[in-house]
Amino acid sequence: MTISCVRGPDAGVLAWARTQSRMALSVVTAEEIACGLAWRPNPGLQVWFERLSAHHLVLPVTEGIARHAGAMRGAFAARGERRTQADMLIAATAHAHQLPLVTRNVRDFDGCGVPLLNPFAAAR
Repeated sequence: MTISCVRGPDAGVLAWARTQSRMALSVVTAEEIACGLAWRPNPGLQVWFERLSAHHLVLPVTEGIARHAGAMRGAFAARGERRTQADMLIAATAHAHQLPLVTRNVRDFDGCGVPLLNPFAAAR
């Protein structure tokens, strides 16, 4: 006998997403999603990703964003804290565009100077 456990989208995320008329994502986030889909292909998620990219703004990494990300990562390193290049680029992109950063991993972005929202925890 095979038991299949299929979870649908998180209710908190769906509730939050319904309140948003437009969303933006960092090109770094687009790369992370594309990597995940190449690693574990999922046709349904691929269609979702294509729609997301087509209907919402994908923000590039500019030189200013790269410099801000590097400065943040260096400041964290000077305090003995490790932060990833990808996360700092995402945080610097949100900062440059004065946008909240929506993520489940708020700990990875704590102290980056951007408002954080975890829609997975918002409804709880």
